[in-house]
Amino acid sequence: MHGLINKAIQSFVCNTYGKSRWIRVTEAAHLGFVEFEAMLVYDDEVSRRVLDELCRELGRPEREVLEDVGTYLVSNPNTEALRRLLRFGGVSYVEFLHSLDDLPDRARLAVSDLDLPALELTESTGGRFTLACHSGLRGFSYVLLGILRAMADDYGALVMLEHAGQVNECEMIEITLIETDFAEGRTFELGARAR
Repeated sequence: MHGLINKAIQSFVCNTYGKSRWIRVTEAAHLGFVEFEAMLVYDDEVSRRVLDELCRELGRPEREVLEDVGTYLVSNPNTEALRRLLRFGGVSYVEFLHSLDDLPDRARLAVSDLDLPALELTESTGGRFTLACHSGLRGFSYVLLGILRAMADDYGALVMLEHAGQVNECEMIEITLIETDFAEGRTFELGARAR
């Protein structure tokens, strides 16, 4: 797994639960180190052990932890660059949703060897959408669920999100847009610099 993903999990744990908890997780996972390097690629088994130990340490199911990681990636000031990348998808939440098909390609523009699963959005009537997350990165759909929830807040939209399980090789997320201008979203300036 790409080190950038592992580093994101590390940052989430350190900023949310403290560095001492992260050290306990890395020791329990028998890593032999406590810091991931963002631009290295690690064996998937290393990432799996870390995630298993993290869930055990927190006493929470993997899907909840991964959704929290997704929320963290958008809402924490330390990860403003990712929020900016996502906000370039459009001026409204609906435009953002329609831009998700291109997210893996945009991610590769930023980090050439980062392979995210293909995403496919289908729009139904009445503000309903289905997002198919193709296989390739175990648990990514739950991270995506957290990202979608945090981005709805970012845009000021009121949405209902539900992980709808797996169909063939895809994990499905059901999105119901209740109101596009429910609250005042966070400010976003196209020309502003990320910190």
